[in-house]
Amino acid sequence: MELFEGRPGNTAGRLPREIRTYDFLDDLGIAYKRTDHEPANNMEACNEIDAVLGVLICKNLFLCNRQKTNFYLLMMPGDKKFKTKELSTQINSSRLSFADPEDMLKYLDIEPGAVSIMGLMNDNGHNVQLLIDEDVLNGEELGCHPCVCTSSLKMKTKDVIGKFLPATGHEYQIVHLVGED
Repeated sequence: MELFEGRPGNTAGRLPREIRTYDFLDDLGIAYKRTDHEPANNMEACNEIDAVLGVLICKNLFLCNRQKTNFYLLMMPGDKKFKTKELSTQINSSRLSFADPEDMLKYLDIEPGAVSIMGLMNDNGHNVQLLIDEDVLNGEELGCHPCVCTSSLKMKTKDVIGKFLPATGHEYQIVHLVGED
């Protein structure tokens, strides 16, 4: 794996949702570094990507309530364990579970394995509430996918919070996850 500045020079074979992500970031003047890789389906592969980027990639979980009336995108450090009960009490939503892949595609134009804050640019109806663990906000940079699981990006946290989110019209709620047994 190699680290590149910005978008790929040759976009042949890349999905439109990935190209739209680069277009969106470029239009906002957000600088980013990128690496291309095979889909990461285990922690060892994720750790290799993290090492190339020089940043811990966020764990992004797409969740919903039992009635499937409220959808949430949770960003948390990849090394924390997710505890449903811990989050449920903070957002006053009982019975949280993982949302269906169909809803992920419908609201974020993302498929499983590629969940990312970048998908919020596709949520024009503001159906998804963003939840960010405070530790993610404490980092100077963060890593995420450009709406596909075969590339990863590194960018300044302040650019994501201060430029990207306002451009999508999304706000966020800070949550505190301990993630211990």
